[in-house]
Amino acid sequence: MSFAIFDLDQTLLPFDTQVLFCNYVLKKHPLRRAYLALFGPAAVLKAVHLLSTRTLKRVFSSYLYGLRQVDLEKLVSGFVEEAVMPLLYAEVMAEVERHRAAGRLLILNSASPQFYVNAIGRRLGFDHSIGTALRLTDPMVLLPEIDGPNNKYEAKLKAMRHLMPVDLSLPLPGAWAYSDSAADLPLLRFVENPVTVHPDPFLKNIAEQEHWTILTPPRPNPTRANFLRDCILQALGCFPVPAGPAAG
Repeated sequence: MSFAIFDLDQTLLPFDTQVLFCNYVLKKHPLRRAYLALFGPAAVLKAVHLLSTRTLKRVFSSYLYGLRQVDLEKLVSGFVEEAVMPLLYAEVMAEVERHRAAGRLLILNSASPQFYVNAIGRRLGFDHSIGTALRLTDPMVLLPEIDGPNNKYEAKLKAMRHLMPVDLSLPLPGAWAYSDSAADLPLLRFVENPVTVHPDPFLKNIAEQEHWTILTPPRPNPTRANFLRDCILQALGCFPVPAGPAAG
């Protein structure tokens, strides 16, 4: 069995799905912008290293406060179809289909919350989907707990270890991994065929030195400043999701 492992945010599509999903929810429920009263100060504390990424993720999720599970499921379904599918990189999705045709096990492995990573993975036909396990309650509490680690860095490898051969030979022969971020260096070095998608400057330097494949599909936010602008607009629920044909 061979594997093709894909990151989600800025790898399958040009945005961070955590703020993209927030944008989708706030457009449906504008009064939920009140979450910014908590998230704004928390973001400042994180910027000066007084708050962990894990805690910030919990505070950010406060925009879901009070949602019943049936309503959350409807929002996730609409988000996948209306916001994710039209934004997928056609070039990267062609890679997904190439690996599917070759019979490789398709794994979506993301730091984003498991509850919608699962839905995206199902829609795109991945064999397994792994995300950060944000605890769902009915209704949602103000600061949802995270069960287990934030699925980032080496945690991604541990989360999918049960899918791998018992006797590993590294880098994993015949395996592929796709990511945009240096945070995924453990994942990229885990496989025989690392592929970067619009890599950040640090990762791009490594990719060029080690002759990794670099994919640069057209994207609506070509600079870091553009991306940060979009993230802010999405966190405020003010981002107009571009219309476009769904991939797949």
